[in-house]
Amino acid sequence: MRPVHKVMIGMVALLGMAGLAAAQATDAGAGSDVVAAAGISWMEVLRNGGYLMYVLAALSFLTITFVIYFFVVLRVPQVAPAALRDELVQKIGSGNIDDAQRACEYRACPLSSVALAGLDYVNHVADVNPMLLKDVMEGEGQRQAESIQGQTQYLMDISAVAPMVGLLGTVFGMLRAFSSVALDLASAKPVNLAAGVSQALITTAFGLMVSIPAMMFYAYFRRRAGKLVARLEVASTHVLASLMAGGSGPSAPLA
Repeated sequence: MRPVHKVMIGMVALLGMAGLAAAQATDAGAGSDVVAAAGISWMEVLRNGGYLMYVLAALSFLTITFVIYFFVVLRVPQVAPAALRDELVQKIGSGNIDDAQRACEYRACPLSSVALAGLDYVNHVADVNPMLLKDVMEGEGQRQAESIQGQTQYLMDISAVAPMVGLLGTVFGMLRAFSSVALDLASAKPVNLAAGVSQALITTAFGLMVSIPAMMFYAYFRRRAGKLVARLEVASTHVLASLMAGGSGPSAPLA
């Protein structure tokens, strides 16, 4: 008999035994399998899914943590507050460079980091070159922009890793189901087959349940971070213009 035919016969036998196990569970009436079919508890899901369910639970916890963190951090007052921008423009325009530096140090944010880069250059250079000043602030602005947008990549990483963990659980579950058939087809127990298939399906489902929300939130926060970077560029431009021209009073509030 060809190896392919042996594999096909083994798969047919596996499906037949799984069907037999389902039929036995249905006939049992008040048995535990019927209770599980009617409604399975979370502890039973974790137990049936294997130890990889704890990995998926940890990934789910990380997703929730990052989502809460990004909702708090990715906001205009945390990136480019209009009050700080207006204060910097006013102090720079009046020549109070030291006061502007203290304001940046007191209110740590991406805008203050960009402004401090320009203020440090102005303080340490006797003859300020406007082009070099612009390059210094743009360089710091790019680093801050990469920091703002790059941190959302963690959600994308989780959305890519979670299905892989679920797929690994699927492989382990199918190996668990086929191992009894591979050893001795006659002694294969339907309970063992059903447990392996259950592990495979549960880990796959929960891997997708973690991955899909993580990917959706990543898309949302990526767009939100892009808008904040644009706000940071506008606010930094006001500060740069004040440093170049000596200032002309507070600029208009951000929209």
